[in-house]
Amino acid sequence: MNPTSSPLLMRLRQIGGSGLGAPLLLMVILAMMVVPMAPLALDLLFTFNIALAIVILLAVVYVLRPLEFSAFPTVLLVVTLLRLALNVASARVVLLHGHEGTHAAGRVIQAFGEFVVGGNYAVGFVVFVILTIINFMVVTKGAERVSEVSARFVLDALPGKQMAIDADLNAGVLTREQAKARREEVREEADFYGSMDGASKFVRGDAMAGILILAINIIGGLLVGTVQHGLPVAAALKNYTLLTIGDGLVAQVPSLLLSTSVAILVTRMSRPQDMTQQLVAQVFAQPRVLGIAGAVLGLTGLIPGMPNLVFLSLAAGCGVAAWLRERRRRQDAVAPPPKAETPPPAELSWDDVTPQDALGLEVGYRLIPLVDVRQGGELMARIKGVRKKLTQELGFLVQPVHIRDNLELAPNAYRITLHGVPLATSQIYPDRDLALNSGRVYGTLNGIAGKDPAFGLDATWIERGARDHAQTLGYTVVDAATVIATHLSQLVKDHAPDLLGHDEAQQLLNALGKTAPKLVEDLVPKVLPLATFVRVLKNLLAERVPIRNLRGIAEALAEAAPRSQDPVVLAGAVRVALRRQIVQEINGLENELPVMTLSPGLERVLQDSLASGAAVVEPGLAERMQQSIVDNVQRQNKAGQPPVLLVPSGLRPLLARFTRQTVPDLHVLAYDEVPEDRRVRMVGAVGG
Repeated sequence: MNPTSSPLLMRLRQIGGSGLGAPLLLMVILAMMVVPMAPLALDLLFTFNIALAIVILLAVVYVLRPLEFSAFPTVLLVVTLLRLALNVASARVVLLHGHEGTHAAGRVIQAFGEFVVGGNYAVGFVVFVILTIINFMVVTKGAERVSEVSARFVLDALPGKQMAIDADLNAGVLTREQAKARREEVREEADFYGSMDGASKFVRGDAMAGILILAINIIGGLLVGTVQHGLPVAAALKNYTLLTIGDGLVAQVPSLLLSTSVAILVTRMSRPQDMTQQLVAQVFAQPRVLGIAGAVLGLTGLIPGMPNLVFLSLAAGCGVAAWLRERRRRQDAVAPPPKAETPPPAELSWDDVTPQDALGLEVGYRLIPLVDVRQGGELMARIKGVRKKLTQELGFLVQPVHIRDNLELAPNAYRITLHGVPLATSQIYPDRDLALNSGRVYGTLNGIAGKDPAFGLDATWIERGARDHAQTLGYTVVDAATVIATHLSQLVKDHAPDLLGHDEAQQLLNALGKTAPKLVEDLVPKVLPLATFVRVLKNLLAERVPIRNLRGIAEALAEAAPRSQDPVVLAGAVRVALRRQIVQEINGLENELPVMTLSPGLERVLQDSLASGAAVVEPGLAERMQQSIVDNVQRQNKAGQPPVLLVPSGLRPLLARFTRQTVPDLHVLAYDEVPEDRRVRMVGAVGG
């Protein structure tokens, strides 16, 4: 007969699958406190309680991360209730039948009362008190304190962790799905440690209840035995004390196991190893430690009067273990590869002329582990995520980043290049995290002061162990790989026009031709050369206009190209066609757009300069105009509004070039680039 087809097992599975298992278990536990139980049932339940405590302890030891046992607080509550219910049930049996002898409450209690403590109730009482002190004063109290501190730090660090996830998402390091999973993990971690803080009180209350139940059972047993059953005081004291101590020990052993489980779980750290591997790897990893310990034991074993055999045996064991560890470490060391014979130099050819990479990243030798996947480096994956995010944002495929080491750089330095020309260089500390000061922090940090290379924010390189503390103070903490990835992302955005060439533009046209073949056929090269099309796209990217809506761009060019072939004029026509997209990226879905305008005098001077064909602003006027623009932009930034300058169409290209480097946050719009359904509100005027 197949045991899995048993009607009883099938019925139990149906009960568990229907969601009735937990309520029925709780009802049985509560019933044990009221309904009298036979000694045989107590034996089974006490044995089950001990086995369950052992299983929970082993589950805690072998779990890799505390969150993998997220149901532990609930399990702890149920097991504590089960143990208290058994205490109540056994106390009832002891008081009712204790006068019959030490076998009255079952074989398990009798065994713990007679065999474990030798039938001596004084010894049993001392053993019980010692176990209770160990459980209550050492394990339970320590676990409770660790749970409380862990819950406090996790909850205080929650805003900082959320900001770090948002920063990684904005930098393209994480996808939306990964960010959602990371936020869920942070929330689960906060819920878990908060629950563990409360669940630790269960264990402490259980230990206190064990002491009170012991005292009540002994006093009550003496009264019941001598008054109701007429037993001599000595016989009553022996029977009821042995039974009570046996009952207390039966309950205290699984209580100590569960307290140990709580302490282990709250002191564990998330590692891809179980606890045994961690202890062996961290405690016995250094042969020097074992050797010194063996030497100390050996010297102690040579002292006359000491147990020489024991100490010398352990000293020999430590020495052998140290020798084996050292031998294994040397075997694991990678020997240098043999030198290969140098082949004769080959003749030069055109293959030796290598083109420059569009994007390059050069790193110092200490940063090599960040880019080496075999050493756990995450930078390659981060850069791939940055490229994917920027490709979706800008509208064209961002070229791969060629990474190589450069011994000319400082050990902790890196350099980002564009077509072989260095764009930026900076230094990082791969063994530390960067805590960014966003302006709303509540303290200072110990570490190496520095700057965020991407945005220039004040920052501090901190030890990785201080990450949670920094987040509780309001800092945004990122690792070294994220710093490089964010810096690269910002530079690619700033130099997007330089990454778009003829090949990329042709690829865009080929992709558009699959859905709008007639539009592409009539546009390039019939009415517009490919070079002019590329120049228009570069102008749009230079003004931070994505080219995702390639169909709208192509339709606007097809309409404007017969009238003009000037890339600046064509880019202006495309901007008018994309005005809804441009304004939405600036101000979102707000119906009102706050703008600055030119003062009438300055607008007239610029119009006259443009009409004369000079298109050059007098230096003094340019300086005054720039200062006025900067003042207005700062006022808009303080108000939390996007700085927008609204000008006539003819002046927009001139002012866009004028402010592109000096005031990069400013958006320069022409009058006809504002959609009809958006209201314009004047917030300032630029003078000269």
